[in-house]
Amino acid sequence: MSDTIVIIPAFNEEHGIASVISKIKAHAPDFDVLVINDGSADRTKAVAKEAGAIVLTHNFNMGYGVAIQTGYKFAHEKGYSYIIQIDGDGQHDPTFISELLEPVKNGDVDFALGSRFLWFDSYRPSFTRRLGILFFRKLVTVIIGREITDPTSGYQAFNRDVIKFFTTDVFPCDYPDADMLITLNLAGFRVREVPVRMFANPTGKTMHSGAKPLYYMIKMCLSIFVTLLRNRKLYRR
Repeated sequence: MSDTIVIIPAFNEEHGIASVISKIKAHAPDFDVLVINDGSADRTKAVAKEAGAIVLTHNFNMGYGVAIQTGYKFAHEKGYSYIIQIDGDGQHDPTFISELLEPVKNGDVDFALGSRFLWFDSYRPSFTRRLGILFFRKLVTVIIGREITDPTSGYQAFNRDVIKFFTTDVFPCDYPDADMLITLNLAGFRVREVPVRMFANPTGKTMHSGAKPLYYMIKMCLSIFVTLLRNRKLYRR
């Protein structure tokens, strides 16, 4: 068994998941690949298995945060030392897996966050999306005392200490983005951003359309508020 597992949360990704898995295996052939099929109504589960991934399935859609925590719990239980987290829609470029994992494996940091804004030819999100990212960039930077350029990035790598920490109730299961980075800072984990390339979603799907961006910002602000109000003993490790 490898010491590293790549986890991919997936909801109705039958058309792209095989390509994502194939690219991961091409660039990280020694790593295990786990797809968390979050109650998909299509053939995501079957396609992922055919592509060679381990698949865990939720009976119904439980949301992104719960899906990735299912992956964390699996990795912790099976004894993996490192996790790489990558989206199942093809937006994250798997060729950057080694660069993302390197500072974690070297022991320089506990958690590496892939930033599209530090790489020269990543796609740029829509204007509305950029405004949201800018807002949380400023907020997280003020709270933790150093700049984070891409606080909503789901392209990540981290070690077993973080894996264990994320299996607990302190993990923000609703929208684990900016609030997660603040939680890591409060717990004393070492975090670094790594330049990565990201692509626009090839299907055109987005969770940031209509009133969803406003809903997301309100929920994230509330989650950050709760994170800061919690007893600091919860962050001890």
